[in-house]
Amino acid sequence: MGNEDILIDILAILAAAVVIVPVFKRFRIGSILGYLVAGVFLGPWGLAIITNIEEMQQIAEFGVVFLLFIIGIELKPSRLWLMRHTIFGLGLAQVLITGSLISSIALLFNQPLTISIIIGFGLSLSSTAFGLQILTEKSQLGSHSGRNAFSVLLFQDLAAIPLLMLVSFFAKESSIVQGIELAILETLVTIAAIFLVGRFLINPILHQVASSNNSELFTAATLLLILGISWLTDQVGLSMALGAFLAGLMLADSNYRHQIVADIQPFRGILLGLFFMGVGMSINFGLLKTSWALVLLLVFSLIIIKIIVLWALCRVLKANNNDSIHTSLILSQSGEFGFVIFSLAAMNGVITSDLYQILALIIALTMVSTPLMAYISQRFTIHPYMKDNPHHIRDRDQDSDNRFIIIAGFGRVGRRVAKTLKEADTKYLALDRNPERVAWARKNKFDVFYGDILRGNVLKAVGIDNASMIVIALDNPKHIKHLVKIIRQRYPDIPILARAKDRKHSEELRELGVSIAISELFETGLQLGSAVLEAKGIEESEIQNLLHNIRESYYKKNKFD
Repeated sequence: MGNEDILIDILAILAAAVVIVPVFKRFRIGSILGYLVAGVFLGPWGLAIITNIEEMQQIAEFGVVFLLFIIGIELKPSRLWLMRHTIFGLGLAQVLITGSLISSIALLFNQPLTISIIIGFGLSLSSTAFGLQILTEKSQLGSHSGRNAFSVLLFQDLAAIPLLMLVSFFAKESSIVQGIELAILETLVTIAAIFLVGRFLINPILHQVASSNNSELFTAATLLLILGISWLTDQVGLSMALGAFLAGLMLADSNYRHQIVADIQPFRGILLGLFFMGVGMSINFGLLKTSWALVLLLVFSLIIIKIIVLWALCRVLKANNNDSIHTSLILSQSGEFGFVIFSLAAMNGVITSDLYQILALIIALTMVSTPLMAYISQRFTIHPYMKDNPHHIRDRDQDSDNRFIIIAGFGRVGRRVAKTLKEADTKYLALDRNPERVAWARKNKFDVFYGDILRGNVLKAVGIDNASMIVIALDNPKHIKHLVKIIRQRYPDIPILARAKDRKHSEELRELGVSIAISELFETGLQLGSAVLEAKGIEESEIQNLLHNIRESYYKKNKFD
């Protein structure tokens, strides 16, 4: 393939993604289906612009690597512990029962036992991207059904790792028992080795890189970490995806986790989109023409099995009927990890190319059904009291107990703010780009992380959607103004409290959209004036009233809208 052909392929991929994916997101169908359709459009069943699908898929597989890294870094041990009963109860039961049922059906179709296991448990997984997108859009993550669905998705993400490993062992023609034993043994050894290395080497290395104050170098170090560990696991016979997941877990409690997530998200998004486009190109829609009845029967049967199993498990765990129906409908599709597992199985010769084509088509069609299932759930499972109060779930999701304050900068001012909030038992999260300062803060039990907040993607990485306000405590006026512009452009409704140098700076910040700007010179002058009056013997109550009136006049425009 010449350079011109490669350029044409790249231009076609970018154009299709830019045109098609926003349309799907606009109608809330989901970006994954948008990428799949874009792939179909470019592939042999569309305009046949791209023909070298295998080469592109090899590059796109790095999207799955970065996806698993993000999942790993977001799975903090404390979070897993709080949800342990639903994750390892409902989630484990769903995967085991659904996978076993589908595997049994595959055996009835005369598939070998190893292939039946791969098929059954690969199809038992649901789409994390679809499920979380729908729950987030409907503000239902805080509801009972939302928490149940999230727990199942979380366990399925964990279950995907041993399933990928099992495919690798089946490719070596190991028996089922040998495959499981080897998977457990090699996993334990690999995890122990990686975590030992990570504990003593990774954080010190990241600390040195961060001290250089070179954002490009930090991103390069992050990519080296992820791809390096992925390569090591691949060299010992495990999957690159497992290495990426372990790298994420290793950094889940790191001071640098938010900056790392912000740096990796663009790579993850682009490559994962490319992965789904590759899947779309490889789907053989000719099967719908030759075997449409069989394919549709399999799709319908799969959806029904998943709905019934999950509904029954939710009821066993004391969920009410509406929540059980909602959870089962939202998770009735097969997921992106099914594509990954079956693609790996096909590349390693565990399943045939024809079987992979059928399975990929089944997953794609169940994904297509997800918006319909979400509509059915919303239409028929809504509680009577929610009809009277449609904001019930949103209000519960945005309860003040789950909100926190973001502090930008942890110098002298930011430290004072954090100490005040800490003593008031108020949740906060502070960011600073000075690794020495962050290390000192963490040592002294402050909730501070390394991150360059002037790079807007860091705000998303720290979870700005769950923040009640942002306090800007930076000491550089230009940086303060730049950050205010970023926040107001992307998050126009969140309150901003900012540090200002003087009255002019305060007025400039208010014009940019700051809710409250506190002038350092003004407050210093007030404190000195207060000390003078106190030295002259004036009553404290009179001084406080005077200061209140002066502040009220000065800050009359400094208020929340």
